[in-house]
Formats: sequence, C-alpha cells, structure tokens
Amino acid sequence: MSGERILEVSDLKKHFPIRGGLMGGTVGHVYAVDGVSFHIDRGETLSLVGESGCGKSTVGKSVLRLFPLTSGQVALNGRRIDDMSPGTLRPLRREIQVIFQDPFSSLNPRMRVREILAEPIKNFGLAKDSADLEERIGQLMDKVRLPRDAVNRWPHEFSGGQRQRICIARALAAEPDVIVCDEAVSALDVSVKAQIVNLLQDLQAELGLAMLFISHDLAIVEHMTHRVAVMYLGKIVEVADRKQLFGGPRHPYTEALLSAVPVPMPGAMRERIVLKGDVPSPINPPKGCRFHTRCPYAFDRCRKDEPMLRDNGEGHFSACHLHDLPAEQNPLLNKAAPTAFRTIAA
Repeated sequence: MSGERILEVSDLKKHFPIRGGLMGGTVGHVYAVDGVSFHIDRGETLSLVGESGCGKSTVGKSVLRLFPLTSGQVALNGRRIDDMSPGTLRPLRREIQVIFQDPFSSLNPRMRVREILAEPIKNFGLAKDSADLEERIGQLMDKVRLPRDAVNRWPHEFSGGQRQRICIARALAAEPDVIVCDEAVSALDVSVKAQIVNLLQDLQAELGLAMLFISHDLAIVEHMTHRVAVMYLGKIVEVADRKQLFGGPRHPYTEALLSAVPVPMPGAMRERIVLKGDVPSPINPPKGCRFHTRCPYAFDRCRKDEPMLRDNGEGHFSACHLHDLPAEQNPLLNKAAPTAFRTIAA
C-alpha cells in the first residue's frame, strides 16, 4: 500500500423516508446508514461486514452516488463528489467502478461481450481508434483469464464464474482507482469463489486498486482484506487491521459474529456465542448503544449513552463502553484466547 488516500467517507448518512397517511406525507424514516466514516488507500482492501440489513450495501451505493445522500461527505482522490451535479460527476465515474452480487443480472443479455467491454471504453474516450479499442478489449480478457475469442459470445453462454470475470473486466475497462465489490462472490460456488478472490487480489497487486469489499462471508474476508469495518444497525462498531480484529475483537458484536465462522477442521468446532433477541428496527433504533438490547455485557450506561468510535491502541477502533472500565473488569480483555477462535471437541 502506498499510503495515498483514494477514498474518504465522513459521517455518511442515508435515511429513507416512509410515506403514509391520506396525503402520502413522510411519517418516519428508515435510518439505513447513520453516521459512517472510513478511508481506503491505494492498493488497500477495506472489508465492510455485518448481518443482512445492517446497511453495508447502502454504504456502497451511497459512495457510488447511485442515490442522493442525506448528509455526509465522500471524497474521491481528494475531490468531494457528494455534492456534485450528475453532469459534473459523470467524467469522474471512471475513477470508481462496481462489481455487483449477481453476475446473471449484471450483464445485458442482448449485448455480446465485445459490446459490454467496449461501452465504458467508448464512454470515457479511452481508445484512440478501433484498433486500439480491440486491443484494449483483448487485454481485458487476458487480465480476467478468459480466451480472447470469447468476446463474440453472449452472456448466457458463460457459467456464473465466467460471467463474474466479465463483470470484473467491465469494471477494469474504465481504468478505475477504486472498485466497490458488493457481495461480488456470494452467489458463486466455493471453488469458483476462491478463483475470483485470487483474481481480485492479483489484479489489485498489478494495478494498485483500492477496494471496498462488502461481504458477510468472514472466511473470505480474513483471506483477502487488509482492514475490516464491522457494521451493526447502520453504524460502524469496530475497525481494525485484519490480524487485530480476527485475533482479538474489541466489540461484543464482532466477537459474536466471528464465533459463527465455520471451522474447516474435522472434529472441531468454535465456541458459539448465540445472541438473544432480534435486531432492532432501523426505523426506531434503541437509545444509547444500538447493540445493548442483545449484548451479554450491557450495563446501565449502554442504555443511555451512545459510544463513540475511538482508538483503543495501534489503530484498533471500537465503539463500546466496556473499554472505559478497568482492564481487569473488561470481559473482552480477560480471555485466554478470543472466544471466536477457541476450538473444543465436537
């Protein structure tokens, strides 16, 4: 990683209005994303993880400006794009591209692969002439490890993994600095998933790409990411280096989340932490810490005061009141090994 800041998000909020009543007025809001901040440097992967409905994909779409933000700032290569008009933003869109979850619905079934890859190249004026265009298309097929003559085929003629390679090639066609991967491997088989992850890592090393990797698959995240941000009910509750987070989580939600990761060793299992209750509604999130309704360590302050995300040392950030207690009273710091990674006999 170069340390060059590519993407910076500050206090991002996205609230969706709820319409109702006889006049169809606003009767409430869904607080899908409620104050999220992070940054990504060149050559770095930041993974955004959490349960379904926590706001991960909404963060990705907000960063891409696929809908207007409620508030907050998004800076791409040092320029704010959150307040740009669509016309001003359009030429900058080549700097940030996306790979969606479903490769079957991400490609136009009426366009051959050549047309799909040529479209972004033409839109951003990246080819000098038709010969240069064809060479660029061929190079993109080489990068995603597909035969060049496959550009004449239709999307339905490819497998799911091959289609996702085409989606990656389409994202690369614009020569972006950052790619948002929104559950980009979750719809694929296990063996194909590993191939795509390895391909993304190779392309990142070759091209210096920054990646926002949105996923619920923590095994994949542990393999490919540099830093991890954990989301719960619209907020980031923990951010840390991969080794720090998987080796010693500093938030009770992260601890429980990691305990659910399957163990690949036969005859062994992790000590599972089962959270009680359901995730509160994002329409009416609880006061204080949003996790206190399910947290096994919650105390009075958690129900009143919202914890701020702060550095607990070595760049390991968490939003938890437990870290205001003396170290010997903090249950997260008094375990021989992280609960999520202790193995016990089956």
